[in-house]
Amino acid sequence: MKIKLTFKRRLFLYLFIILVGFTTLVLVFQSQRESEFRRSQLENTLDNITVTSNKYLQKYNILNTGEFSSLNTLMDILPQSSIRITVIDAKGIVLFDSEVKDVTLLENHLSRPEIQESIGADFGANIRRSSSTHETYYYYAKFYGKYFIRTAVLYDISIINYLKSERLFWVFIIALFFIIWVVLTAVTNKFGKTIDRLKDFVIRLHNHENISKEYDFPDDELGVISRQIVEVYEELKTAKDEITLDKEKLFNHLYALNEGVAFFSSEKKKILTNNYFIQFLNIISDKSSISAEKIFEAEEFQPILNFINEYLKADRFITREQLPQKDHSLNKNGRYFDIKCIIFPDKSFEIIIIDTTRFAKRQLMKQQMTSNIAHELKTPVAAVMGYLETLQNNKLDKEKQTHFIDKAYAQAYRLKDLIEDIQVLNQIEEASGKFKFESLKLKEIIDEVVENLKVRLEENKINLNCSIGSEVIVNGNHSLLLSIFYNLIDNSLKYAGQNISINISLYSEDKNYYYFSLSDTGQGIPEEHLNRIFERFYRIDSGRSRKTGGTGLGLAIVKNAIHLHQGDISARNAKDGGLEFLFTLTKCAESHF
Repeated sequence: MKIKLTFKRRLFLYLFIILVGFTTLVLVFQSQRESEFRRSQLENTLDNITVTSNKYLQKYNILNTGEFSSLNTLMDILPQSSIRITVIDAKGIVLFDSEVKDVTLLENHLSRPEIQESIGADFGANIRRSSSTHETYYYYAKFYGKYFIRTAVLYDISIINYLKSERLFWVFIIALFFIIWVVLTAVTNKFGKTIDRLKDFVIRLHNHENISKEYDFPDDELGVISRQIVEVYEELKTAKDEITLDKEKLFNHLYALNEGVAFFSSEKKKILTNNYFIQFLNIISDKSSISAEKIFEAEEFQPILNFINEYLKADRFITREQLPQKDHSLNKNGRYFDIKCIIFPDKSFEIIIIDTTRFAKRQLMKQQMTSNIAHELKTPVAAVMGYLETLQNNKLDKEKQTHFIDKAYAQAYRLKDLIEDIQVLNQIEEASGKFKFESLKLKEIIDEVVENLKVRLEENKINLNCSIGSEVIVNGNHSLLLSIFYNLIDNSLKYAGQNISINISLYSEDKNYYYFSLSDTGQGIPEEHLNRIFERFYRIDSGRSRKTGGTGLGLAIVKNAIHLHQGDISARNAKDGGLEFLFTLTKCAESHF
């Protein structure tokens, strides 16, 4: 297990290592210097003896006379003991050796290390064992052109100790080391206390503890730094609180908008998005996803993506005064969207998706409303009048009278349904405040609708699958939610055919909304009609619709009821066939937690 040292211990360890290293260098350097000095003194002494011997040889012309034995007289008057003098000619033949009586027995000395060194330098020196006397000497040799003079001193314990450095110096250095070690310990302890206080201060900051500006710091440089940190901390805390408040306002604004807004980093990673952005992205891309990054895979957004890629290049410079912007409009499944992209100086960017469908169609809807109502009312009224005129103007048997009366009743019943649907739509649009909203378990609503349609589902051999659990609680109006699911399932019953499946599922959720899918495995509808099926009185096949008893207002009621619940709805053909409705409902406040 790795041991983690405190700052004080690490500081002491670092300084101690530096001190040991410095002391070692001083000891090694000084010891080497003193050894070199003593060696130089010894060589100087040997050099003096060598010079004296050479002068003696020249004065008495001993090389010519061959009276080398007279050198013994010189040996007697030298003050140093244990000195050995050797004279060697240029060929390496020993002419005289003060320690060997018969020099003719000695081998050639030209290869001796000190002799070889002296040939190319002022002198040669070497410490080695003599093969002649079997003693260890410190040799010193000089070459005088025609001969060598070698002086040696016995390398005994006295010479060895002489060449060593003084022990007093070592004692002095070690004593100085311990004194500095004590001082170093005191300094690091004092410095460590300051660091400990600063550490305690930072830990309290991290734990969000209340810290007074009068926090007790020592009167040194670290104390000044710590007090400055306190002031900076207070300023940052104030700034952070203000930023948090502004950020919360921004979040609330984004979620209150009816526009899809998303912010991305320069690496195309989501920073922030709202619910409408995900909803509109799913509508436009024909893919159910909860990831805002899926926009970069959708072909429908290619002009926007090309614009983004162009400005994300490293060589494109962006200023705050001229932010690049790109607008793009598209139509998908009868929905109209304006898409806007803005790129900021740090290469992050914002994408806004605005659903303009409602604004474009609102005026047209109002214009068509009067004529549609008149047209839809005219048909059943004309039929009722025709049947009654037939009964009034003709004498019919009882069976035919009953037939025409049943026909008139059916048209009157259809007229009643039409008037009720129009009334529901008007209530939703003009008297929405009269609807009571409460917490409702959606599973119970769906079960009630299925029970009411059970006979028709069995007659058409339709299998209904609902995967919504009892934990899904919405904030809604009971009668409107019944109407939403009744009309959606009724639409599949009327137009999807027999032997199909109807599937109801919850495919996503966020803090405020549930995202639902209701689909069937029927034949679907042509793409050109998808953008109009929520219009009032719109029918794909008017003859078939009237034959099945539809008023043409069922999906219009669904759409307006969902809008009243602050949700949205769209339709698309499923990939495997059939029609799929995607819609949202608001969560109950308690289900947010």
